Amino acid sequence: MSFSPSPDPVPGDAASCAAVETVIVPRAHDIGGMEVARVLPSVQGQMIGPFIFFDRMGPVRFSAAQAQDVRPHPHIGLATVTYLFEGSMIHRDSLGSERVIEPGAVNLMTAGRGIVHSERHDAAVKARGGPLFGIQSWIALPKALEETSPDFLHADSEALPVVADGGVRARVILGSAFGATSPVALASPATYVEIQLAAGAHAPVDPTHEDRALFTLEGEVEVDGTAFPPGQMLVIRRGVATSVRARTPARLMLVGGEPLEGPRYIWWNFVSSSLDRLEAAKAAWREGRFDLIPMDHDEFIPAPEDGAGRPRPQSPRG
Repeated sequence: MSFSPSPDPVPGDAASCAAVETVIVPRAHDIGGMEVARVLPSVQGQMIGPFIFFDRMGPVRFSAAQAQDVRPHPHIGLATVTYLFEGSMIHRDSLGSERVIEPGAVNLMTAGRGIVHSERHDAAVKARGGPLFGIQSWIALPKALEETSPDFLHADSEALPVVADGGVRARVILGSAFGATSPVALASPATYVEIQLAAGAHAPVDPTHEDRALFTLEGEVEVDGTAFPPGQMLVIRRGVATSVRARTPARLMLVGGEPLEGPRYIWWNFVSSSLDRLEAAKAAWREGRFDLIPMDHDEFIPAPEDGAGRPRPQSPRG
């Protein structure tokens, strides 16, 4: 997904507890009839481990007229992670990759020194409409790998381990959790898990990484006896072992990882530890020096005007 400017989220909810250090309340905005909630970056929490960008897409049910594609656009210095709960999208990129992503599967696209991709609806959705609900996130790369060769990995839902115990069902998308490990390799130590809880069920949140957060998608949950509604990111205090309990049937995402070695700058769809590198990428896109998508090269998203915003440093916690 292409980054679109969004106002900083409103200040966090005052509710807190011993285990929750910060509550991030996302700011929602509309893009072509779909609500997108920007969680990261925010004024309260810029990064969780290497996760530098986190958007909730939908839930929405498009009419045929509303279904809009994300045209080809570039990335550098990051890996994009696309994970859907409903609907489907067609991924194409300048490596020649073409995959349909469906609920429970994951796309991990490493931009490295530069890649171009698009995300489009299939003909059936454009003809009849359909649902879309998912998470788009970016993982900033370590400095040593910012200029690595671009890559693309796809894992179907059947390839991702699922741990079920009582009223808990967890799908390990990236990294390790609950005794299971995803087959999708990462450049940085990180964890990304979809957790579904029956009412009254609880799941541990162990201090396996320095940074951890829970994003509440559906239902009401509690941590240390404090209730939290859906649509919030609960940043867990470092080193604290806790658990999350569902007051109602709930779905949430566990996000975690180790902080990077320094701040990263974001400008449009580019992430880098170097401002000069951002300027070089900006010029390369405007001058047509990125490789194009072999099967999708007739249109593109132009770079914003220079006055659209300065690169902002996003700092690791701590």
